[in-house]
Amino acid sequence: MKFSMIIVLSSTLLFSCTPLAYAQKVASPPAPTPTPSPAPAPAPSPPYVNLTDLLSVAGPFHNFLNYLESTKVIDTFQNQANNTDEGITIFVPKDDAFKNLKKASLSNLTQDQLKQLILFHALPHYYSLSDFKNLSHVSPVSTFAGAGGYALNFTDTSGTVHLDSGWSKTKVSSSVHSTDPVAIYQVDKVLLPEAIFGTDIPPTPAPAPAPDTSPTADSPTSDDSAGAGSAPGKSPPNSSYRINGVGIWSQLVLAIAGVLVLFL
Repeated sequence: MKFSMIIVLSSTLLFSCTPLAYAQKVASPPAPTPTPSPAPAPAPSPPYVNLTDLLSVAGPFHNFLNYLESTKVIDTFQNQANNTDEGITIFVPKDDAFKNLKKASLSNLTQDQLKQLILFHALPHYYSLSDFKNLSHVSPVSTFAGAGGYALNFTDTSGTVHLDSGWSKTKVSSSVHSTDPVAIYQVDKVLLPEAIFGTDIPPTPAPAPAPDTSPTADSPTSDDSAGAGSAPGKSPPNSSYRINGVGIWSQLVLAIAGVLVLFL
């Protein structure tokens, strides 16, 4: 009897402890959630480049800057410099370059042609001086004005960059500003595109004429030299004249002889 009671009490205690252990197991705190790593900070945007300020300080580039502003091309260049990933490369003539224009006069251009000419002085991409060595292998290069008659040819000669528009040829004489995304280079001449000025490139000076030497056939012959003592303009008697003279004398002698025969 006592033994059965012990079994009953043991079973009761076992069942009463099992839910408690289960509850404790369920009530255990959840594992901590891993904290996500912070996203990398975005790269800082390049500083704003004011082209007007750059061209006003350097140079003097007053003429080119005035054309930029009057044609509104400054807005196109400024947007390309600060709002695109490509950047911009600008070739700027000094004021003296505009004064040295001779045959082509910018005053005769229409407003649209003048705008195209100013756009012709820039490439829609940033190029450092070292980039032009590779750029010379892919010439001609389209400018902001377009391709074809508005393209530029580049050559790199011992580190000196030369530009050829088809009408005018010049070179980069100095670097005004060359920090990505803006490159500004000074050139010696105004770039004149073929699309506006045609292909009538100013001719180079003609070589000096060679001394005038008369051919041997035109020199006097030995026969002519023999008659040099005769009066100018009078040709020597020819053989036909001499033959005619002999014939007249022969006829005269025969006539006289006939007359004498009649009287004898």
